[in-house]
Parts: sequence; structure tokens; C-alpha cells
Amino acid sequence: MSERSLSQELSRLPPSWPEDPLVEIRNSLSQQVGKLVILDDDPTGTQTVRGITVITSWDLPTLNDAFKTKENGFFILTNSRALTETDSIRLHREILTHLQEAAAGTSFTILSRSDSTLRGHFPAETDTIDRLCGPYDLTVISPFFETGGRLTIEDTHYVADGDTLVPAHATPFAQDKVFGYAHSYLPAWVEEKSKGRISSDTAVSIDLNTIRSKGINGVESLLRNAPTGSVCIVNAIAQRDMEVFAAAALRLERSGTRILYRSAAALVSARLGIPLAPPLEKGVGLVNTKSGGLIVAGSYVPKTTQQLEPLQSIESIENIELDVAALLESDRESFVSQISEKVNQTLQSGKDVLLFTSRSLVSANDESSNLSIGSRVSQALVDIVQNLQESPSFIIAKGGITSSDIATKGLDIRKATIIGQLIAGVPVWRSESGSRFPQLDYVVFPGNVGGPNALLEAYQKITGP
Repeated sequence: MSERSLSQELSRLPPSWPEDPLVEIRNSLSQQVGKLVILDDDPTGTQTVRGITVITSWDLPTLNDAFKTKENGFFILTNSRALTETDSIRLHREILTHLQEAAAGTSFTILSRSDSTLRGHFPAETDTIDRLCGPYDLTVISPFFETGGRLTIEDTHYVADGDTLVPAHATPFAQDKVFGYAHSYLPAWVEEKSKGRISSDTAVSIDLNTIRSKGINGVESLLRNAPTGSVCIVNAIAQRDMEVFAAAALRLERSGTRILYRSAAALVSARLGIPLAPPLEKGVGLVNTKSGGLIVAGSYVPKTTQQLEPLQSIESIENIELDVAALLESDRESFVSQISEKVNQTLQSGKDVLLFTSRSLVSANDESSNLSIGSRVSQALVDIVQNLQESPSFIIAKGGITSSDIATKGLDIRKATIIGQLIAGVPVWRSESGSRFPQLDYVVFPGNVGGPNALLEAYQKITGP
């Protein structure tokens, strides 16, 4: 499977469907369709929506309140990508049991939101959902995420690099020590991940020619003709493609078809009928001048390393490195204490802090050990945030697991509202009462979003050029 040219693919495909599917989606949502519950395996799934609640605990009172909100859905942050498969299954069982009790017999749809580059506990998580809340008639696979350049054409998932479409299996994402894979052709990827239980031959393709030439009616026909129990692969290269699919899928849901979604963030906004909005205006609600701001970078992927470089030469930022190898060899408490003291002193002086993990990847030979290393590093970053003596003027957390752990463990955020995107693909949460710093605007910056200057752009949008 070779690289492709994006411009050539666009030239040979029909134009996007001309009618706005969001009109029909909103109409469907107004007709007693149950809430969409998004189980998000890290916080970056909130990157396409606004005005939606995200909760990080799933006790019955919290879930009862979530079901009573006027919005058409809500997020539950599971952070399951940081767990072993066994622990993720156990966590999902707990959440789903509480969900069913809180729903009290009313219907709801589950969207299992995961990474746009195909990393995560699939099919373990969808299998668990099916066992506890199914059976489902169809399972949808949709990793498309336009902002991140993750496009699906002819059932093959690509990562865009300028005009070049690189098959996902040929990118560094596929070499992930825990969630690696060998196929970009999604039917083969499903067969690979299911260890042959789901044959690639049985996958149903929701192709771009149908989406763009026949619209909602054409996609509806494909879905209705899919055999019960099918896995459906959604192709998309633009958000309108995803909205056409979502409108068709909602028609089936309204008629009683049970659909389980496994997708990246783009399908979330489409299924909720939320149009993509421009980023927040400069400085909206993000600056508190009492102390310096804090940027925490735990992601080690090459794109994050590239994005850190423009910040590291700015005079208003103090660079503080957390050496991972030294952390693993040291007494964690004293190691963290020394860094915490330096962070607090710098913030209290009014200077901003860039706290980042060392860029050399420290890894082990098995999945469990790699997750353990990641957990220890993340816990050290959490401890440093817990040791903050006063609220920073802003917090940007770089990396999915990093941003989740800092939100839930470092800042005790149990409930927040997604207020929009600081820059494309980078959501901002406003923490609610009960967190360490209520009304703090918390920036969740995914590890693999944006170009070389994206982190600098986000920083300058908060602080000024």
C-alpha cells in the first residue's frame, strides 16, 4: 500500500454533498432520540465540540445529573488508553453498570471515542460494551479527523503530510509499543486487532462516492442492507462527509436499529449536530495575571518535540526538564519535591514555566512494562501539579494521557464544560465547582495535533505575541 496525493484524490472524487445534513440531524435529535454517551479514552476527544459537559467520575449522582442536562450528549473521560486491556475491560464494566442504572430504562447511544491514528483497546472495549449493553445491529469504525489530517479513502486510513497521504501503518503511530498495528486498510486492521475473529471480507464499506453522490438516502440504504452484526467502515475526507453519514445513521437509530460507534472526534460533533466553529477569540477568559502560566508536556511523540522547540528560546518562559531516566532511578518523592519547588518559585515570580519530559524515549520489552513507565512519568507530573501553591494564570497540558491525569488527579476536575477550541483541534475546558481551581480554563493539547508552531501559537494566543 503506497502513498497518495491528496490533491489528486480530491480531483477524482465527486464534490461534497451540497445539502447541509446538520438540519436533519438536529431535527432527529429533537424527536426523543436518547442521549449520546461518549466514552473517551483520553481528553482529546473533546476537540470538535463546545457547550458539552465532560465528567471524570461515574458515581450515580454525577451520572444522574448528566442525564438531566439539556444537551444531546455528554462525555465520560475513561482515560482507558493509559490502562492495560484487562483494567480497561474492568473499568468499562463498572461505568456501563452505573450508566444503565442512572438511565433508569431510558435509551442512550454509546460512542467509544478513540485515537484518530488507530491506537487503543479495540475490540476489547467495544466487545465489553456489546456484552453489557448490546447486542448491537451494527458497529461503526470511523477514525477520520480532518483537523489532524486523518483521512479515510477506499477503506484505507491515511495521515496527511502536506499533499502526501501516508498510509497509517507506515507512520510512527503504528509503531506504538502498546497499540501498534500492521494494516492501514481498515477491514484488515479490524481482522488483525480481533485476531481473525472478524474477517476482513465481512466489513461493509460506506464509500465516498455514495456519500457524495447519493447523500443521506444512499448511505441509509447501505446501512439498512448491511447484515446484522456487521462492522461498517466510514470513508471521509471532509467534515461534510461525516455529517452525511451521521444523518443517515440517526435515521436507523430512530427506527430501532442499535448502532455502536467507535470513532475519532469528528463523528462526535456530527452525531451531536454541532457545526465546527472557529477557534476562540484571542484571550477569551484565559488570562489571570496573579502568577505565571504553566505548560506541561508529557507527550514524547516527534511532533511534540518539534512543537516544543519554538517555546524553549522564549525569554518569558523558564524551561524545566523532567529527566525520565533519572526519575525511574531515583526516590520519586525527593525528585518530585525538587522540581516542584523550582516550578512554584518561578510561577510566583510571574514567569511562565515549560515543564517537559526528556525527549529520549525510555521503553521496555512488553506492553505492561511500557504502560508502567508511562504511568510513573505521568504520576510525577501530577504530583508536581498537586504541589502548586496557587493557581497559575493558565495551564496547557500537552498529550492525551498527560492532560487526563493532570485534569483528574492534579486539578481534581470532576466536571467541566467544553467552551471551544483555542486553536484548531485544541479544546479548552472550564472547570466547575469542586475542582482545585474552579473556573480555570484548562487547555487540552493533543500530542499529535498541529504544525511545528502550533504550541507557540496557542501560547501566544493566551499571553500575546
